[in-house]
Amino acid sequence: MDHRRALPALHRLLNSPEGASLLAAHPRPAVAAALRAGLDALRAEGGNFTPDALFAGAAAALGQGPSLRRVLNATGVVLHTNLGRAPLAEAALAAMQDAARGYCSLEFDLARGARGDRYAGCAALLRELTGCEAALVVNNGAAAVLLALSALAAGGDAIASRGELVEIGGGFRIPEVVAQGGAKLVEVGTTNRTRIGDYAGAIGAGTRVLLRVNPSNYRILGFTEAPSPAALAGLARQHGLAAIEDLGSGALTGIPGERGLREAVADGFDLVTASGDKLLGGPQAGLLIGRLAAIEACARHPLMRALRPDKATLAALEATLRLYRDPQAARQAIPALRMLSLTRDDLAEAAAHLAARLPAAAGAVMEPGESLVGGGSLPLARLPTTLVALSPAGITAEALAARLRAGHPALVARLDRGRLLLDPRTLTPAELEEAAQVITGALACGTR
Repeated sequence: MDHRRALPALHRLLNSPEGASLLAAHPRPAVAAALRAGLDALRAEGGNFTPDALFAGAAAALGQGPSLRRVLNATGVVLHTNLGRAPLAEAALAAMQDAARGYCSLEFDLARGARGDRYAGCAALLRELTGCEAALVVNNGAAAVLLALSALAAGGDAIASRGELVEIGGGFRIPEVVAQGGAKLVEVGTTNRTRIGDYAGAIGAGTRVLLRVNPSNYRILGFTEAPSPAALAGLARQHGLAAIEDLGSGALTGIPGERGLREAVADGFDLVTASGDKLLGGPQAGLLIGRLAAIEACARHPLMRALRPDKATLAALEATLRLYRDPQAARQAIPALRMLSLTRDDLAEAAAHLAARLPAAAGAVMEPGESLVGGGSLPLARLPTTLVALSPAGITAEALAARLRAGHPALVARLDRGRLLLDPRTLTPAELEEAAQVITGALACGTR
């Protein structure tokens, strides 16, 4: 048999998911030329045609495309750190576009015609929503902790429980952040049990801060003990010290099992730090809320200019915070909150919708499963869902997963014992349709 007869037409290659992926990154004439060169080489050399090898060769010839591409998240991990954590609400997207399209009143008071405060809008909303005296915004949660310690603990001691010396993503550890903030870490208690007396006994002439780190990405269970947050903040006040709580995930609505921003402020902490892109559901940002004197010390610190967020981040964060003025509406308007609130019936219906649109070659079946919150939030939470499990014909699940990651848009799912698992929790209704099209196209692009 003449191997050249097995070579696909160029238009078929351009219309495939892999072709669409290349076209998203490069001009059509360049993609067509690269694929045509690959086909010509196969005709001349007599090699066996494999779509993956042909597209890999074309991609190499075209060079590096955009590193940030749109992804359909079918993993069921709502705050997937590697996939950008919380998707933004439509109001936040519109606000970012409006601020970035041209000039904006970033640090200009239009009413007075004079220099303004870039944090004013977000700070006012955070005061309203949490009951704090003042607020500040930086570029991420770790930056908020670093700034808080640098402003309030530098040159002195920061006392923290051994059971709260966490490591966050990327290998960054609380002891290292404390050291970078110019403070000396004083560890008290044990991994599983720390009492208020342990903190009191460690207070000395050099103590500046009592630090509480909320265990948002882990849990210690069993024989445990810890003082209440309010008791720790009260001890700091008795000794004229600052109390700082790193809250981590930044929940503003009542999420079972997760300590909220308003609760931390009510307990009397001078500074509470949190992320804006976790359970808050906004852009990557770091929040500092608390007492006026503590916030002013952070605002005056030289690090503040290095850590300040840009206009698009502030616009998106302010728009997200405005949605929380109506908590019920926020649960539907903010994608992360909506995904977390989906019911079993919602997910079963979505899974059935997706499975019905897949070809028989996908080998799709529905089965019960679990979703994860992700993003270092609610580590023990397992959210019931309905999965669509694929056992494709003529191609391994691993090869199909690779092909889907190369599609446009890319699709990322879970691999489990030779099957590809799709969780509809993290797919919008429109994305369910896109996922079905991407999978159908990948299966139609040849098997191996």
